[in-house]
Amino acid sequence: QVQLVESGGGLVQAGGSLRLACGASGRTFRSYAVGWFRQAPGKEREFVAAVNCSGLSTGYADSVKGRFTISRDNAKNMVYLQMNSLQPEDTAVYYCAARLLPGFATHPYEYDYWGQGTQVTVST
Repeated sequence: QVQLVESGGGLVQAGGSLRLACGASGRTFRSYAVGWFRQAPGKEREFVAAVNCSGLSTGYADSVKGRFTISRDNAKNMVYLQMNSLQPEDTAVYYCAARLLPGFATHPYEYDYWGQGTQVTVST
């Protein structure tokens, strides 16, 4: 089984930055695509960003493009989400997910493993 653990969430003022990290178990991590999703109270889980197995291909939701950057370090079994220019609308629980395929996807049902999530709160 692949285990994922998110960290780096917290409280930040609007306009500030946070870097989320997702640590993964497993020797085959380098073969998995990884995505970040978020869920705000009363809303469905939504796609944020994803990266393919090598880190050379990425995708972003329109709402975060230009502000967020996803990256990975396969030698450390880590995936990161750098979040800049944060706004209150970004407040949510952020989850990382792994897919047992090299190419990334944008729907939750296309992912096989999930972390517990980390809370991000952006204040005005």
